[in-house]
Amino acid sequence: MSSVKATKKGAFSCEPCRRRKVKCGGEQPVCHRCAARNDDCVYKLNPTRSYTQRLEGRIKELEDRLANVSKSPVSAAAPSHSSPPVIGAHNASRSPRTANEHGITRGFRGLKIDDRGGITYHGTTSFFNLPSDRLPVGSDYMANNDSNIQRRERLVNIAWQQRALENLSDIPVRDMQSLGPYYSHTLLNAIISHSIRWGQNNPSTKRLLDESYDGGAVFAKHPRGAVFDELSRGLCTIPTIQTLLLLSAQECSLANTTQAWTYSGIAFRLIDHLGICVDTQRYPGLLPLSDEDLEIRHRIFWGCYFWDKLISLYLGRSPSIQQTSISPPQIVFDDSAEEDIWVPFGAEQVGVTWKYPPTPAHSTSCFMSMCSLSVIFNEILIHMYDPLSRNTDAEVQECLRTQEPAFQEWWNRLAPHLKLDPLALPPMAPPSHIVTMNCLYHTFKILLYRPMLTGRGQGTDESSAQVKGYLVACVTSATAIITIFDLFCRTFTVNYCVLSLAYSVYIAASIFLLQVQATPDAQQAMAKLSYCIQRLDQVKNFSPVINSALNLLTRELAAIGMVLDMPSPGQSELHPAARPDTSMTGSMYPHADESRQMPLPPHPLFQPALNHNFGPESMTLHPGVFETMSNLEPLSVRVAASHESENQSSFG
Repeated sequence: MSSVKATKKGAFSCEPCRRRKVKCGGEQPVCHRCAARNDDCVYKLNPTRSYTQRLEGRIKELEDRLANVSKSPVSAAAPSHSSPPVIGAHNASRSPRTANEHGITRGFRGLKIDDRGGITYHGTTSFFNLPSDRLPVGSDYMANNDSNIQRRERLVNIAWQQRALENLSDIPVRDMQSLGPYYSHTLLNAIISHSIRWGQNNPSTKRLLDESYDGGAVFAKHPRGAVFDELSRGLCTIPTIQTLLLLSAQECSLANTTQAWTYSGIAFRLIDHLGICVDTQRYPGLLPLSDEDLEIRHRIFWGCYFWDKLISLYLGRSPSIQQTSISPPQIVFDDSAEEDIWVPFGAEQVGVTWKYPPTPAHSTSCFMSMCSLSVIFNEILIHMYDPLSRNTDAEVQECLRTQEPAFQEWWNRLAPHLKLDPLALPPMAPPSHIVTMNCLYHTFKILLYRPMLTGRGQGTDESSAQVKGYLVACVTSATAIITIFDLFCRTFTVNYCVLSLAYSVYIAASIFLLQVQATPDAQQAMAKLSYCIQRLDQVKNFSPVINSALNLLTRELAAIGMVLDMPSPGQSELHPAARPDTSMTGSMYPHADESRQMPLPPHPLFQPALNHNFGPESMTLHPGVFETMSNLEPLSVRVAASHESENQSSFG
């Protein structure tokens, strides 16, 4: 009997290495051996017979269900949660697209699979193409006879099959199980790092993190090093882009603006490099892309588009990603997650008397509505707040003229389950992404009207009346923001506030500050501003970038003789010459109280007497406010504007 010890073969060897019976390094997406031999590197698992039989039985059961659903009259109609129609500037940009389809297809032929098996594109001026009018043999550009309903049915079928596989497996994601193209260890560590903040609210999770993972710092360090290792090897994939976006958001919250801007910039470059900026569905003869591949590429493009607007907003810079005539459309066919039950992130719900009720996530419709909203806001960033271009008064007024009805149309088309009426709020906040979208809607409206408060719309009696209307709209939206935000904090506590919500509160504070600067004895504006500052003072403990916002507010208040006092950590009060009637004492949003059945009661500021002050008829503003505001310059649009915020903290 041989004394040589048998070596256990790795479970995640690629198929070519398995066939040749050689050791596989497991590199993604192509191992070193396959790259050297120019082989097709494919990772598969060898499940047991019993496991395979269970999967086949479950798939058969789901297929039968889908077959029964497809026979019903409902399935023949349009999807119940189809993507919202694109409005405003986006429609205008798409009208010439259909008029010149033939010219576009003749001019764009650079999509191809490179030597490493990845998708990329290069134009005719590059090293990789010669100019030619000949179409690839067998290709049929624009030959897309596949109906949207059929594509949706296929994607939903795949989604349900994947859920069945995940339910029967210990590994929750299909590509994680098979080391497929949409998973990487780098991305997994970035996701874990991004969720550490909420995981620490659970005592057992926090203890595990502290004992074994250096408080979560291990997960933060790995993706920062691994992502650049991937870039150095030229193996850039969709998970690489997702990792960079997560790192960018995390660094932005930590006030590390250099890193945040750099990570996002690399991600935006990669969507160009991988051809994700192109609607590949319009060129079906070029690449062997599945329905899933197309769906994922569309979502990645619009996710990048939306983050581009937010980080440009936070840092006061010009947006990078713009739509073109061949950009992916705002369409999501797989809406299978729309009715999934949403569970509050990181909140312990087991064995407590307070329990968030079963609530549909509406994640698909919210995502697409958010994308449509970001298209409108992109025009505002370019034509009102571009720091690299002097936006003239005429340009600003034209932007107001075109985007004001676009906002109204967007709101009118918004599904009722996504709308939050500040005058009729539910007892509990809806899922956090719906709260965020509503607050951003009011934030963008403020940024649309705010330039008009500095003299750009004045000159005649009629324009003075218009400026008053703009001021009322800004105050109304600012009050709506803090009212919705108060409901969010009472439901989930302020500890779950994300940066976009904090930014909305900051923009609301800028409007209340203008009121206080114009009329220092405005009691209601003072109370609202004090509320915003207290909440931002609490948020800065886990989002240090908010320090910059608080510094700006403090400086402006000091200029008019008001002092910001902080009687205890996490609290702050304003002490003007005449103090507001509303009391602001006590820490109202501690960690979740597990003994309560319902959210905490509203702050005294949001009692019914104030909740009815949203309409123009109830905005009792002193006549001198309008004259004073014409000489005031609003706060910068950015949060992290000061150099002091740079690299205040990091994960080490």
